Amino acid sequence: MSFSEFNLHSLLLNALAADGYVTPTPVQSAAIPPAMAGRDILANAHTGTGKTAAFLLPALNRIAEARPPRPAGVPRILVLTPTRELAHQVLLATRKHGKFLRLNTVDIVGGMPYRDQLRLLSRPVDVVVATPGRLRDHMERGRLDLGMVEVLILDEADRMLDMGFLDEVEAIAAACAADRQTMLFTATLDRRMAKLAERLLKDPVRISIETVADAPTIEQRLHHADDLAHKRRLLHHFASSAEVAKAIVFTATKRDADQLATELRQAGHAVGALHGDLTQSERNRTLDLLRSSKIRLLVATDVAARGIDVRDISHVINFDMPRAPEDYIHRIGRTGRAGAVGVAISFAGPADRVSVGKIQQYTKATMDVHLVPGLEPRRPITTAAPARSGRNFAKDRIASTGNSRNRSGGAPTGQRKAAVGGR
Repeated sequence: MSFSEFNLHSLLLNALAADGYVTPTPVQSAAIPPAMAGRDILANAHTGTGKTAAFLLPALNRIAEARPPRPAGVPRILVLTPTRELAHQVLLATRKHGKFLRLNTVDIVGGMPYRDQLRLLSRPVDVVVATPGRLRDHMERGRLDLGMVEVLILDEADRMLDMGFLDEVEAIAAACAADRQTMLFTATLDRRMAKLAERLLKDPVRISIETVADAPTIEQRLHHADDLAHKRRLLHHFASSAEVAKAIVFTATKRDADQLATELRQAGHAVGALHGDLTQSERNRTLDLLRSSKIRLLVATDVAARGIDVRDISHVINFDMPRAPEDYIHRIGRTGRAGAVGVAISFAGPADRVSVGKIQQYTKATMDVHLVPGLEPRRPITTAAPARSGRNFAKDRIASTGNSRNRSGGAPTGQRKAAVGGR
């Protein structure tokens, strides 16, 4: 299948061709046709499956086909994301796919001055990409009218609920047109998401995507650590390794991110920190430095790192294990992008035994235990065995997309698998 088979407007096809996109990913093949037909979509798909284009292309097709006059501050398309970084990535994708449409796009996120946002909303707007809290602020101030929204898109809806945005999401949805089309994308399809989907969606097409077996690999390594000091020695080892071209180091707290970044900087490494206490301009500047390789290491928290799309990340290092297995999938998905091979390294202390076991059960894959000569642990921990052993692939859950192997690597976002086992 190719994008030309979706009956997309010629201006969208021209933009895809100009960027080298030929063959749709499984989630795009499954979601675009029903979305083009106006159906609501409930999609279970992780980062890296191409989900952004899956919801943007059908939405932008509406604008390409007809652009009726609109008053200022009345968008046709509304995309909600949990974080500023993800909102920025979606905005960039909107402008890329719609570059021949002369779109008016606005991002409404925290950390950006109200005056600038009000200026952007003082003109007709096609697409608004927003975080729920700041968008609700503008709604309550009467600066934004959602009554004519034709398409409401919730990206990473599970994370929005995790961050406590349920009330904001429901208030925003209630303010949108009753006959709108709604597309909800989530990495976790649990009871909470099912209830939210039941309230917001009408007879949705359900899509669930696996990570396919012929995608680039992410090697998963586990290093046992005796204590925090041992973790720090391991981190300095990898930070100094020529094998690590560019890495994201994940920590549990903002304070830890700043402390580790300072420590690595003092050791002579080009490093930046990314967390929720930074302003939007500081975040953007840090990500630009990472993309341009002016910094080689980024120390980040989970929330701040959501939406990072830097294609040459060679390693992800879990200095602190994630709180939930779903977060582990999102973390390691920052490497192995766009056809590259990536490595995910996790440091596990004695208190992380249960977390490691849950991750292996969730991914149905084993993290191979590795040792660094001279930095061996005194007492390796034992973890719960995964549901199956050997060289397994981490699955996102069920697939309903046909023959996912019949495609080329030219999709808007690379697919990947999490392969394990010895080299």
